[in-house]
Amino acid sequence: MSALKKTAITSAPIHSLIRERWSPRAFADRPVEAEKLRSLFEAARWAASSYNGQPWNFIVATKSDPENYRKVLDCFVEFNQSWAKSAPVVALSVAKLKFEHNGELNRHAFHDVGAASATLTIQAEELGLAVHQMGGILPEKAREIFGIPEGYEAVAGIAIGYPGEAHTLPDHLKAPEVAPRERKALDSFVFTGKWGKVLPIVGGKA
Repeated sequence: MSALKKTAITSAPIHSLIRERWSPRAFADRPVEAEKLRSLFEAARWAASSYNGQPWNFIVATKSDPENYRKVLDCFVEFNQSWAKSAPVVALSVAKLKFEHNGELNRHAFHDVGAASATLTIQAEELGLAVHQMGGILPEKAREIFGIPEGYEAVAGIAIGYPGEAHTLPDHLKAPEVAPRERKALDSFVFTGKWGKVLPIVGGKA
Protein backbone atom coordinates (compact mmCIF):
# COMPACT_ATOMS: atom_id res chain seq x y z
CA MET A 1 0.00 0.00 0.00
CA SER A 2 2.49 2.56 -1.18
CA ALA A 3 2.35 5.63 -3.45
CA LEU A 4 4.54 3.85 -5.99
CA LYS A 5 3.29 0.31 -6.57
CA LYS A 6 6.03 -2.27 -7.07
CA THR A 7 4.00 -5.45 -6.89
CA ALA A 8 6.13 -8.58 -6.84
CA ILE A 9 5.80 -11.03 -9.73
CA THR A 10 5.71 -14.31 -7.84
CA SER A 11 6.11 -17.95 -8.89
CA ALA A 12 3.45 -19.06 -6.38
CA PRO A 13 0.55 -17.30 -4.64
CA ILE A 14 1.52 -15.22 -1.58
CA HIS A 15 -0.36 -12.80 0.66
CA SER A 16 -0.92 -9.38 -0.90
CA LEU A 17 0.78 -7.64 2.03
CA ILE A 18 3.99 -9.51 1.21
CA ARG A 19 3.56 -9.06 -2.54
CA GLU A 20 3.14 -5.29 -2.19
CA ARG A 21 5.79 -4.69 0.50
CA TRP A 22 9.02 -3.07 -0.60
CA SER A 23 11.65 -0.74 0.86
CA PRO A 24 11.34 2.83 -0.47
CA ARG A 25 13.75 5.63 0.27
CA ALA A 26 11.26 8.41 -0.42
CA PHE A 27 8.95 9.36 2.44
CA ALA A 28 6.10 11.84 2.62
CA ASP A 29 6.34 14.88 4.86
CA ARG A 30 3.66 13.53 7.15
CA PRO A 31 3.94 12.29 10.75
CA VAL A 32 3.00 8.76 11.70
CA GLU A 33 0.07 8.61 14.09
CA ALA A 34 0.98 7.37 17.58
CA GLU A 35 -1.56 4.55 17.49
CA LYS A 36 -0.16 3.25 14.20
CA LEU A 37 3.40 3.41 15.47
CA ARG A 38 2.36 1.50 18.57
CA SER A 39 0.76 -1.16 16.35
CA LEU A 40 4.07 -1.73 14.54
CA PHE A 41 5.92 -2.55 17.75
CA GLU A 42 3.00 -4.63 19.01
CA ALA A 43 3.38 -6.70 15.83
CA ALA A 44 7.10 -7.03 16.48
CA ARG A 45 6.33 -8.11 20.03
CA TRP A 46 4.51 -11.21 18.78
CA ALA A 47 7.26 -12.53 16.51
CA ALA A 48 8.60 -16.03 17.04
CA SER A 49 11.93 -16.46 18.83
CA SER A 50 14.21 -19.21 20.08
CA TYR A 51 13.11 -20.37 23.55
CA ASN A 52 10.71 -17.42 23.43
CA GLY A 53 13.75 -15.34 24.38
CA GLN A 54 12.39 -12.22 22.61
CA PRO A 55 15.87 -10.68 22.21
CA TRP A 56 14.61 -7.65 20.29
CA ASN A 57 14.84 -4.06 21.48
CA PHE A 58 14.15 -0.86 19.55
CA ILE A 59 15.44 2.67 20.02
CA VAL A 60 12.92 4.95 18.31
CA ALA A 61 12.68 8.67 17.58
CA THR A 62 10.27 10.86 15.65
CA LYS A 63 10.79 14.28 14.10
CA SER A 64 8.69 15.74 16.90
CA ASP A 65 11.68 14.92 19.15
CA PRO A 66 14.51 16.55 17.14
CA GLU A 67 17.30 15.82 19.62
CA ASN A 68 16.74 12.08 19.77
CA TYR A 69 15.88 11.94 16.06
CA ARG A 70 19.30 13.40 15.30
CA LYS A 71 20.96 10.92 17.64
CA VAL A 72 19.42 7.93 15.86
CA LEU A 73 20.21 9.39 12.44
CA ASP A 74 23.82 9.91 13.51
CA CYS A 75 24.10 6.14 14.01
CA PHE A 76 23.41 5.54 10.30
CA VAL A 77 26.23 5.60 7.76
CA GLU A 78 26.39 8.80 5.72
CA PHE A 79 24.71 7.31 2.63
CA ASN A 80 21.70 6.16 4.63
CA GLN A 81 21.47 9.49 6.46
CA SER A 82 21.15 11.22 3.07
CA TRP A 83 17.72 9.74 2.40
CA ALA A 84 16.51 8.48 5.81
CA LYS A 85 16.40 12.07 7.09
CA SER A 86 13.12 12.50 5.22
CA ALA A 87 11.41 9.72 7.21
CA PRO A 88 9.27 10.94 10.11
CA VAL A 89 10.40 8.00 12.26
CA VAL A 90 13.85 6.45 12.56
CA ALA A 91 14.90 3.57 14.76
CA LEU A 92 17.61 1.11 15.65
CA SER A 93 16.98 -2.55 16.34
CA VAL A 94 19.13 -4.00 19.11
CA ALA A 95 19.72 -7.66 20.01
CA LYS A 96 20.21 -9.14 23.45
CA LEU A 97 23.05 -11.59 22.82
CA LYS A 98 22.46 -14.08 25.66
CA PHE A 99 19.44 -16.03 26.80
CA GLU A 100 17.85 -14.74 29.96
CA HIS A 101 16.91 -18.20 31.28
CA ASN A 102 20.45 -19.63 31.33
CA GLY A 103 22.88 -16.85 30.42
CA GLU A 104 24.20 -18.75 27.41
CA LEU A 105 25.00 -17.18 24.05
CA ASN A 106 21.91 -16.94 21.85
CA ARG A 107 23.17 -17.90 18.40
CA HIS A 108 19.81 -16.92 16.96
CA ALA A 109 19.54 -13.43 18.46
CA PHE A 110 20.07 -11.53 15.20
CA HIS A 111 17.75 -13.96 13.39
CA ASP A 112 15.01 -13.33 15.94
CA VAL A 113 15.44 -9.56 15.83
CA GLY A 114 15.08 -9.86 12.06
CA ALA A 115 11.89 -11.87 12.52
CA ALA A 116 10.45 -9.16 14.77
CA SER A 117 11.42 -6.49 12.25
CA ALA A 118 9.78 -8.50 9.47
CA THR A 119 6.46 -8.69 11.32
CA LEU A 120 6.75 -4.96 11.93
CA THR A 121 7.11 -4.31 8.18
CA ILE A 122 4.06 -6.42 7.31
CA GLN A 123 1.97 -4.57 9.87
CA ALA A 124 3.23 -1.32 8.39
CA GLU A 125 2.04 -2.39 4.93
CA GLU A 126 -1.39 -3.17 6.36
CA LEU A 127 -1.54 0.37 7.81
CA GLY A 128 -0.42 2.12 4.62
CA LEU A 129 3.06 2.80 5.96
CA ALA A 130 6.44 2.02 4.44
CA VAL A 131 9.52 0.64 6.17
CA HIS A 132 13.11 0.56 4.96
CA GLN A 133 15.55 -1.49 7.01
CA MET A 134 19.27 -0.92 6.56
CA GLY A 135 22.44 -2.70 7.56
CA GLY A 136 24.51 0.45 7.14
CA ILE A 137 24.74 1.62 10.73
CA LEU A 138 27.52 2.37 13.22
CA PRO A 139 26.97 -0.09 16.10
CA GLU A 140 29.70 1.26 18.36
CA LYS A 141 28.52 4.83 17.87
CA ALA A 142 25.01 3.67 18.78
CA ARG A 143 26.42 2.04 21.91
CA GLU A 144 28.16 5.28 22.89
CA ILE A 145 25.27 7.62 22.12
CA PHE A 146 22.51 5.58 23.72
CA GLY A 147 24.41 3.79 26.44
CA ILE A 148 23.66 0.34 25.03
CA PRO A 149 25.01 -2.05 27.68
CA GLU A 150 27.39 -4.93 27.22
CA GLY A 151 25.58 -8.05 26.09
CA TYR A 152 23.49 -6.10 23.59
CA GLU A 153 24.36 -5.03 20.04
CA ALA A 154 22.74 -2.71 17.50
CA VAL A 155 21.58 -4.77 14.53
CA ALA A 156 20.03 -2.48 11.91
CA GLY A 157 18.58 0.92 11.16
CA ILE A 158 14.91 1.40 10.32
CA ALA A 159 13.14 4.26 8.56
CA ILE A 160 9.35 4.43 8.88
CA GLY A 161 6.76 6.70 7.33
CA TYR A 162 4.16 7.22 4.66
CA PRO A 163 5.59 6.56 1.20
CA GLY A 164 6.67 9.60 -0.77
CA GLU A 165 7.50 10.44 -4.37
CA ALA A 166 10.68 9.38 -6.15
CA HIS A 167 11.28 12.89 -7.51
CA THR A 168 12.01 14.13 -3.98
CA LEU A 169 15.15 11.98 -3.79
CA PRO A 170 18.68 12.97 -4.86
CA ASP A 171 19.30 12.22 -8.54
CA HIS A 172 21.43 9.12 -7.91
CA LEU A 173 18.60 7.49 -5.96
CA LYS A 174 15.71 8.19 -8.31
CA ALA A 175 16.37 5.35 -10.74
CA PRO A 176 16.72 2.63 -8.07
CA GLU A 177 13.49 3.85 -6.46
CA VAL A 178 11.42 3.14 -9.56
CA ALA A 179 13.34 0.06 -10.80
CA PRO A 180 11.46 -3.26 -10.78
CA ARG A 181 11.94 -5.50 -7.76
CA GLU A 182 14.13 -8.54 -8.33
CA ARG A 183 14.68 -11.76 -6.42
CA LYS A 184 16.64 -14.95 -6.93
CA ALA A 185 14.69 -17.88 -8.31
CA LEU A 186 13.46 -20.48 -5.81
CA ASP A 187 15.63 -23.19 -7.37
CA SER A 188 18.74 -21.22 -6.45
CA PHE A 189 18.23 -21.56 -2.70
CA VAL A 190 15.67 -24.26 -1.82
CA PHE A 191 17.40 -27.66 -1.63
CA THR A 192 16.78 -31.23 -0.53
CA GLY A 193 18.97 -34.26 0.09
CA LYS A 194 22.24 -32.39 -0.23
CA TRP A 195 23.46 -28.88 -0.81
CA GLY A 196 22.62 -27.65 -4.29
CA LYS A 197 20.08 -30.39 -5.09
CA VAL A 198 16.91 -28.51 -5.88
CA LEU A 199 13.68 -29.44 -4.14
CA PRO A 200 11.54 -30.68 -7.06
CA ILE A 201 8.44 -28.64 -6.21
CA VAL A 202 10.40 -25.38 -6.65
CA GLY A 203 12.32 -26.55 -9.70
CA GLY A 204 9.25 -26.94 -11.82
CA LYS A 205 9.01 -30.69 -11.25
CA ALA A 206 6.13 -32.08 -9.21
